[in-house]
Amino acid sequence: MNTLTKLALGLMGQLKPQAVAETETEAIVLPAPRLAGGMALMEALQRRASSREFDETALDPATLSEVLWAAGGVNRPDVGGRTAPSAMNSQEVELHVALPSGLFRYEPLTHSLQLTVASDVRRVTGYQDFVDTAPLDLIYVANHAQMKLVPAAQRERYAYAAAGAMSQNVSLYCAANALATVIRAWFDAPALAQAMGLESDQQLLLCQTVGRIKTVAVH
Repeated sequence: MNTLTKLALGLMGQLKPQAVAETETEAIVLPAPRLAGGMALMEALQRRASSREFDETALDPATLSEVLWAAGGVNRPDVGGRTAPSAMNSQEVELHVALPSGLFRYEPLTHSLQLTVASDVRRVTGYQDFVDTAPLDLIYVANHAQMKLVPAAQRERYAYAAAGAMSQNVSLYCAANALATVIRAWFDAPALAQAMGLESDQQLLLCQTVGRIKTVAVH
């Protein structure tokens, strides 16, 4: 679906997710991420870039596992610490995972995905056309109910800072593993919140598309 069509549907309140075949998958247990080796940080920073062209092939479970762990997985099990910072350890940013098979919420403590909406919401995650068919769209959502220790006037700012750190973690993982990614803030917030079934204390922050680099066939 192109950008103009999405804008028009949004104005009419008709930008909706796509139906998917019935699935019995309520939860996906992810394989353990690799925690050793890989590209040096400085080289990954040198290669970090935004891309808007994606191969539509699904990410394999190991790669999906590592993308999500990089975003906000547990890296210090003894204290429950995460790969990205959070003000007062509120852990207010929820990571939602839009796949062709449905919308899932990433659970860091169990390193698993829990089905939340049995619809393909990818096309609602942005006005760009590539979000419809890329294999993975991440959605960063602030749950303000988790931020009771943070002064109300500062909660939104802190949540955006945390989401920025999480999305940059993903960008660096992608740079180090020859994946394409782009962080996005241009989306129909009311349509996406409705498609996700968000509550009033949940705030959409950012979206991020991830996939393999699209190759151009040579004739």
